[in-house]
Amino acid sequence: MITQELKLPPSTSGKDLKTNNNTPQKNNILSGNEKEQVSESYRKASFTKRHIFTLAGTLLLLIAGAFSVYLLQPQFQEMNLSRMNTVGGMILLALTSFLLIFRLSFLAYISRLFFRYKPVNSVTDEELPSCTVIVPAYNEGKQVYSTLLSLVNSLYPAEKLQLIAIDDGSKDDTWGWMKKAKEELGDRVAIYQQPVNQGKRHALYRGFKMGTGEVFITVDSDSIVEKDTLRNLVSPFVTNKNCGAVAGNVRVLNNEKAIIPRMLNVSFVFSFEFIRSAQSVLGSVLCTPGALAAYRSKAVRNCLPEWINQTFMGQPSDIGEDRAMTNMILKQGYHVLFQRNAYVLTNIPEKFSSLHKMFTRWERSNVRENLMMSKFAFKTFRDGSKSGTRLLLVNQWMHMITAYPLFLMMLVLLLLHPVLFISSTLLSILIFSSLPAFFYARKYNISEAFWAYSYSIFYTFSLFWITPYAMATANRRGWLTRELPQKK
Repeated sequence: MITQELKLPPSTSGKDLKTNNNTPQKNNILSGNEKEQVSESYRKASFTKRHIFTLAGTLLLLIAGAFSVYLLQPQFQEMNLSRMNTVGGMILLALTSFLLIFRLSFLAYISRLFFRYKPVNSVTDEELPSCTVIVPAYNEGKQVYSTLLSLVNSLYPAEKLQLIAIDDGSKDDTWGWMKKAKEELGDRVAIYQQPVNQGKRHALYRGFKMGTGEVFITVDSDSIVEKDTLRNLVSPFVTNKNCGAVAGNVRVLNNEKAIIPRMLNVSFVFSFEFIRSAQSVLGSVLCTPGALAAYRSKAVRNCLPEWINQTFMGQPSDIGEDRAMTNMILKQGYHVLFQRNAYVLTNIPEKFSSLHKMFTRWERSNVRENLMMSKFAFKTFRDGSKSGTRLLLVNQWMHMITAYPLFLMMLVLLLLHPVLFISSTLLSILIFSSLPAFFYARKYNISEAFWAYSYSIFYTFSLFWITPYAMATANRRGWLTRELPQKK
């Protein structure tokens, strides 16, 4: 039993951490009221004058853009008429119309799937499988200590939980915090240290090789899990024999700090609770996130040699290990699901320099793994319907194929018609960002939902180059983040 208090979100307070992991089953499954309390940590948000000013400025800018479109109707009509008088203009009009129809149709399809989604309820203690939780850490400092404590205090039978933490050659005090956790937790956790930094994939590989559980769970070392997360995460393996992997529900841990985490917190809700819910209905979640994912150990062992030795354009793959593992499990014919009730809170970059590096790494991984997925998705890779999975992949390719044409079109319009381009772009943001904003408002609270608009403006005007750049540099290696600040 742990007596060390740990500062966590309201749902996992220091008092709650003193929970006996051998509690009888009737006390292990949270009641409906307690589940509401779990999500309370996502509803509370304080607003400073800077936050209020940012949101107010966002709304004023979008309203001004919409009003400008109304005032500039004659100029828009003139520009459209001039386009229709040229072959190039007609082609451009046809392409943009096709893209708009495709996007709206795909959104309608995803929406229909979303309303069919239901998370799997937690099974009983007796039914829960044995699990190996692997926590790779690199330059994480004290946060890895908090992560390990949150895992040990999960409502999961202690005798069924193997916890392995691996320091991947950190240059800071990460190993010291892992030893501190070991001193307090005893044989509940096993810690190991890589002699040199080899990358997250190799740290996970070591954990997979040592793991004895029926299910492998990977958790990032900058993350905190809710008390019922692990049991909710692995329950689909019990209820669905075809389940090969499960994605957790990722939320932002440091959303009370900088503006970037606040914006991404709203974006994550839409990405996970809407998009991945829909993908889960198809049994084809495209990526199990590194922050929290579970895999059937048999499926992992089937592809482990291929996964650890994966290359791209002759270079060893040291990024995108989560998407690669997901692809290889889908390829075996397994279903990949999403558990909306398996929450993990994770730290994300608070500065632009770190954020664009993270997004670049993600996009490079998407390029590589879309290519890999295309090799098996249009074959008979599993029983049952495969059209939905293929449509998800086609949508991924549409995003990539249109990256350069849209990028060039944006530059041309910005040079030739700057006022018309900016005003129409702001109107588009106001319209299309209303969906994630409304979704978040319905799920959590209205005030935070407005960050969806700020994030869309931020991404459109400062991160628009990520996908074209990632496609052009997809062969480059390197994690890009997690390095220690350089002393001057």
